Amino acid sequence: MAKRDSTILQIVTDQKRVEVAYLAERLGVSTVTMRKDLDALQEKGLILREHGYAMLANPNDVGGRLAYHYDEKLLIARRASELVPDGATIMVESGSCCALLARVLADTKKNLTIITNSAFIASYVRDSAQVSCTLLGGTYQRDSQVMVGPLVRTCAQEFYVDRLFIGADGWIDGVGFTNADQMRADAVRSMAASASEVVVLTESEKFGQRGAIPMRLPGKQMSVITDGNIPDEWRQSLARSGVSVTIA
Repeated sequence: MAKRDSTILQIVTDQKRVEVAYLAERLGVSTVTMRKDLDALQEKGLILREHGYAMLANPNDVGGRLAYHYDEKLLIARRASELVPDGATIMVESGSCCALLARVLADTKKNLTIITNSAFIASYVRDSAQVSCTLLGGTYQRDSQVMVGPLVRTCAQEFYVDRLFIGADGWIDGVGFTNADQMRADAVRSMAASASEVVVLTESEKFGQRGAIPMRLPGKQMSVITDGNIPDEWRQSLARSGVSVTIA
């Protein structure tokens, strides 16, 4: 992503709703150029436009979360894409890093099959002829745009893949990765039962946070891809738990 786009996203993330004229002045470009930049960011689902303003999308929506630390998330997604060869079948759970992984794969790989419980991800890669997307059934959560509930487990049991990619809302030493939503955590467990390895994609700041719901994936081979700002104490904690760490 261009430096100007990153600056725009940071300003909109901080202020939530910003005048186009202010952005143009702040970045030293014309309002015409700024509108083109904003239109491109809106097409990627990163912001919303209204007359004279740019605003952050719903923060509970995957599209809204994409704008936060976008550059770090994109680096994580690109590093994760190195694990996926052409022709692979993978599972991808909901989350902003996971959505960017799906987009990177759609743009760089061939003949992929993505099995997901995320309606957002299914829509996010719908324009790619190189990706076949299977959407697991379940109860639809409107804000997170994800399928949850017992039907997810029933559908996931029809598949077995090498890797499941997931997001996380936090990490607790001695407990593991956590989620903020009980139903989404249960969906992760259901999908993990159909994968040889679980790869967590998350920004380093999540390791200072605690989601209320432990994901509880005992006996599952796990790794994490994160950014370089992860403190040594958390890297050591992950290593003690048998989780390998890759820095994007």
